[in-house]
Amino acid sequence: MPILSNPSACPPCTSRTFRSTLLAASVAAATLMLAACGDHAPHGPPQLTPEVGVETIKPHTVVSNTELSGRLSAIRVAEVRPQVEGIIRKRLFTEGAQVTAGAVLYQIDASSYQATYDQAVGTLAKAVATANAAQTKAARYAELTKIQGVSRQDYDDAVAALEEAKADVVADKAALKTAAINLGYTKVVAPIAGRIGKSSVTEGALVTAEQTSALATVQATNEMYLDVTRSSADWLRLQKEFASGQLQQSGIDGAVVHLVMEDGSTYPQPGKLLFSDITVDATTGSVTLRCVFPNPDGVLLPGMFVRARLEEGVNHQAITVPQLAVSRASDGSASVLTVSADNKVVQTPVTADTASGSDWIVTSGLKTGDRVIVSGLQNARTGAVVKPVETPATADNANAANAANVPNAANVPNAASATPS
Repeated sequence: MPILSNPSACPPCTSRTFRSTLLAASVAAATLMLAACGDHAPHGPPQLTPEVGVETIKPHTVVSNTELSGRLSAIRVAEVRPQVEGIIRKRLFTEGAQVTAGAVLYQIDASSYQATYDQAVGTLAKAVATANAAQTKAARYAELTKIQGVSRQDYDDAVAALEEAKADVVADKAALKTAAINLGYTKVVAPIAGRIGKSSVTEGALVTAEQTSALATVQATNEMYLDVTRSSADWLRLQKEFASGQLQQSGIDGAVVHLVMEDGSTYPQPGKLLFSDITVDATTGSVTLRCVFPNPDGVLLPGMFVRARLEEGVNHQAITVPQLAVSRASDGSASVLTVSADNKVVQTPVTADTASGSDWIVTSGLKTGDRVIVSGLQNARTGAVVKPVETPATADNANAANAANVPNAANVPNAASATPS
């Protein structure tokens, strides 16, 4: 076919064929270019393995304790009351001061009681004189009876008069003693040594032996009592833990008690648990515990509201996890997320009912060497592969465990304090 030098002069069919061929070639070239570009186009950033912070479980020493609230009371309390009637003439103490046992606190008008005492002295003297005369007469009649100088009846009357005179002496001695006691009661003394409170009467007030209100109150505050209560179920649980050896007594003489003041500070003088009541309160199901604290400086005051931190024992193989790592279901069951040997996330049920500072004490579900996820929980999904990274707390736990294994190490103050719920 001859090539035309002028394409515009070609027949119509020849021009259409040329344009179709050219279009097809362009489409093919574009397709090849797109395909070539597609082979080198990026597919986006590669998917990274999520990173989580883990703690490796290592048992360490934990001091088990609990905080219970209560009010302080003096170890001895005595209300000062009058035992005779009269007018208060003097008040001989300073309110709020320390008083000694037997110190005179009030002076009641003693004039009438002094007169009664003096009268009793005279009556007794008269009775003694009468008895002496009767004694002499009876002795004389005894001699005269032998020679029939007096009748037997006169002698018997003389002996009876002597016995009556002796009885009067005994009665008058008792009356004198009573008068002396009442006279002594006009000096109202402190029954015990301690700090005395405010006075309820002033000079000139009339007091009676039958009055219901106390003149003042003396409290021995060199030692203070604190009565607190705890549930009998919790007490029974602790007894079982002591019996099994899981907990050991932290004090030589029993449980050690520390006092937390109203402002949150810790009282420097430790106390001790004296006893626990032998009866469970039928209303509350609780047991009363009595603690005693030394108070040499008088810092503790009766009625002060405080909290007792009772050290109940030491667990040398405690397993703890941060509270944020523990999740709870609607039924109260607890679980943690752990990392398996192949770095997969596993949901592990645990028993964690006791707090230890910011941690939970786990009594079942975990063992030494388990890796618990403590941070990056939002990136952890059950069954997913993660990249575990040890947290600094793991090193701290290791140091605590090493310190607990050192003989005679003072590791108890450095251990976490557990608070049974």
